[in-house]
Amino acid sequence: MKKFALIGAAGYVAPRHMKAIKETGNILTAALDPNDSVGIIDSYFPDTNFFTEFERFDRHVDKQRRKGETIDYVSICSPNYLHDAHIRFALRNNAHAICEKPLVLNPWNIDALEEIEAEMSSKVYNILQLRLHPALIELKDQVQNIQHPDTKHEIDLTYITSRGNWYFTSWKGDSSKSGGIASNIGIHFFDMLIWIFGKIQMNVVHLLEHDKSAGYLELENARVRWFLSIDETTLPPDIQAAGQRTYRSITVDGKEIEFSGGFTDLHTLSYQDILDGNGFGLAHARPSIETVYTIRNARPDLNMGEQHPFIQK
Repeated sequence: MKKFALIGAAGYVAPRHMKAIKETGNILTAALDPNDSVGIIDSYFPDTNFFTEFERFDRHVDKQRRKGETIDYVSICSPNYLHDAHIRFALRNNAHAICEKPLVLNPWNIDALEEIEAEMSSKVYNILQLRLHPALIELKDQVQNIQHPDTKHEIDLTYITSRGNWYFTSWKGDSSKSGGIASNIGIHFFDMLIWIFGKIQMNVVHLLEHDKSAGYLELENARVRWFLSIDETTLPPDIQAAGQRTYRSITVDGKEIEFSGGFTDLHTLSYQDILDGNGFGLAHARPSIETVYTIRNARPDLNMGEQHPFIQK
């Protein structure tokens, strides 16, 4: 049984990590969040030591380490801009770090973490759960087994997840803290596309606003037109008429890729993969971090690359 600590216990994704820790037969011994709305812990580990101040949490973990009760893993569900610091905290305490996406905001943060990791016996792991989705594994196998290895598939990626005014008051609405739309809601899709279709050869941005972004990626085996938005007015009319606030679509050569189901246990699978000695490390996370960094700092250019159909609207 491995001992876990969790940073960001009140966050949206934290219950998935608690569930994964429990379902893999391990224990959560300490948790941290400045917000004390963490009653969900009772559903998994009611005996967890909970802290609202980092200093007290740090002291607790250090005391446990000195008593020989070292934390084995630190699960990180904190705001994006704090991931780097919290990963470093884990490594300093001889614990492996399991971090949500995006792992960090900038490529040079990965450079520094690689240096620190090389000095330690602990590792850094990123939750890239789409790589474990059966439908996407099947798609990757199909692409790899194609007779013509230089084939360029035509892909449209559309993801609209409506958010209210609260979003722009929270850290998520501050691009210096969240990394902007591409990092906050798109990075797992970009990672998935690179994983399946190969390295990026061209990265063009057509639209870059606080609540929506769009562009064109050319990969080794794909041409991708992408559109990301948290603005409900960008939802297709039929989706709006149905009262839905989210729309997700990925088409490959005109065929819809259905992977809406199968998400329930992906965090547990991710944890088990890490505990089995596998997992996705710093090198796996780098390509998508570089991609969204480029998008965030790009100057939109409508004269390059193929535009997503929603751009015409």
